[in-house]
Amino acid sequence: MKNEGLDNMNIESGRLLIEFRGVTKIYGEGHSSMEALRGIDIRVDEGEFVAIMGPSGSGKSTCMNILGCLDTPTAGTYMFTDVEVGRLNRDQRALLRRHYQGFVFQGYNLLNRTSALENVELPLIYRGAPAGERRIRALEALETVGLKGWESHTPGELSGGEQQRVAIARAIVTGPAVLLADEPTGNLDTARSREIMELLASLNYNRGITIIMVTHETDMAAYAKRIIRFRDGLIASDEQNGRNR
Repeated sequence: MKNEGLDNMNIESGRLLIEFRGVTKIYGEGHSSMEALRGIDIRVDEGEFVAIMGPSGSGKSTCMNILGCLDTPTAGTYMFTDVEVGRLNRDQRALLRRHYQGFVFQGYNLLNRTSALENVELPLIYRGAPAGERRIRALEALETVGLKGWESHTPGELSGGEQQRVAIARAIVTGPAVLLADEPTGNLDTARSREIMELLASLNYNRGITIIMVTHETDMAAYAKRIIRFRDGLIASDEQNGRNR
């Protein structure tokens, strides 16, 4: 199929990567409708590390779903580099996710009976990469997250922190333009949470990977360079994090 705008997408360090212009999201109709986002504007440049915070129902999860092309705005514009995401059909949005976005979830979402190496290879299988290339890139990704030598272990043989490292390796193995992390430390204790945040901060600082992370934990948000706080479907604040300047 023809993927107008996607095939020629050019990602350069420091340039505009993501932009919301007046994005609104309404669920339901009439008296039962609920405005989850109320015309928000966001700009994220290549190489940023952004934490999104806010109480339950503030709109942060809806924002993340739209960013990850899992939902679409009711009104407003979502630009991914120079592509207007709202003009893409479902298959094209799936291709954007597959080729330009990596995902890390609170629950890891690993295949239980599959080795760490095979879990990390999955996104490359979906992209049609040859077996030899898949193995090389998956091994490199596991080494990057500190799991060299653990390639044959299944999730049941790994700790929660190690499982999340496998999930991060899977998310970065394709070389995505942006890593979207949804409560990546939500199932971990304090020590493991800090290890995961240090890993994410290292990927951002040393490899220039753009990261957008939803979290409710102030200590975890402190690792980001910028913190956006949501309240009642609006952006309450958008500030650089002084600790990481």
